[in-house]
Amino acid sequence: MSSESLLELAKSRTPADRERLLLGIVELCDAGDGASAMISPQIQALLNSIFLGLVAGAERDIRKRLAEKLSTAEWAPPALINVLALDEIEIARPVIAGSPLLKDPDLIRLLVEATIEHQIEVARRPNLGCSVVAAILEAAEPAVMTALAGNTSAELGPDDMRQLVDAAREIASLRMPLSKHPKLTDGLALQLYIWVGQALRQSLADRFRLDPKLIEAALARSVKEAHIAAPSGQGAVVMARDGERETMEARLIEKLHSAGQLRPGYLVRALQEGRLSLFVVALATLGRFEMDHVRRVIDSDRPELLGLACAAIGIDRSVFPSILEMIRGLNNGFPGGGPEGARRAIGAFGPVSAQVAATAFRQAALSV
Repeated sequence: MSSESLLELAKSRTPADRERLLLGIVELCDAGDGASAMISPQIQALLNSIFLGLVAGAERDIRKRLAEKLSTAEWAPPALINVLALDEIEIARPVIAGSPLLKDPDLIRLLVEATIEHQIEVARRPNLGCSVVAAILEAAEPAVMTALAGNTSAELGPDDMRQLVDAAREIASLRMPLSKHPKLTDGLALQLYIWVGQALRQSLADRFRLDPKLIEAALARSVKEAHIAAPSGQGAVVMARDGERETMEARLIEKLHSAGQLRPGYLVRALQEGRLSLFVVALATLGRFEMDHVRRVIDSDRPELLGLACAAIGIDRSVFPSILEMIRGLNNGFPGGGPEGARRAIGAFGPVSAQVAATAFRQAALSV
């Protein structure tokens, strides 16, 4: 786009022209000769003034496209990048994940000032520095710590790994990502073994070739410690129970929901992280469904009912096949029905309102 065209667009105040102006400036800067010229103080001051002036009144879709365009740009004004990183999460996500202009102090500020979803994206950022890791561990927010545990490129030292494994005793969602983490040591694996379920135990035993005698000794020691710590007359439970995990997940979902941060996209991310029970809690919360109804439907041979529930909370028809596949992968092939069941499930996304789909789900779930 020529400079003359940009000047003409600058005279317009229509949203379409403002978007074209913003993106035109981005393209002009991308085509600039030499990075050093673009980051000179004079050019940066000019760009900062132009961008912030335009973004202040820009519509959501324009800000979203701008964030995507600038997510890897090295010439963008840092002040603008920080503004976009604090925008709503769908706009901020690519900037938080990829902008080279967000430094450790900027990321720590996001951990302090931004929403839980922003904090989770910070914890997922590739090659996360040790000072940001320390800030995450100090805050000890379960969802953010879980995202950090799944970030294998983060600068996690031995003490950081030890702190995460210690926290896994109370935070069930930490166990799966930690069991697969490349920095997990033999000693920490043995400690983690005590708190995980049977499937993860087998995985840990295979990966680290844990000595059965050491395992028995660790289990015995843990039981003894738990009984010593338990109040008189009360039993001690060493292994995390399903109810404890569900309680922690319910608290997380309720916190997100109360803050207006629980959206359909969160359910997809829960499944991508292998957290089926978190998906169940989130689906029940968003749809105002009975938790037991959602569980029974997922364990049934009627995937069309799961389709109704997903349609009721605004999940798109095009996304559902991936959701169904991930759930089946995590739930021993259920909900069943095979390819025919999947076709029936897609039919649940018919030309009906979300309210009708929710009502249909509640009625049908009673018979499962």
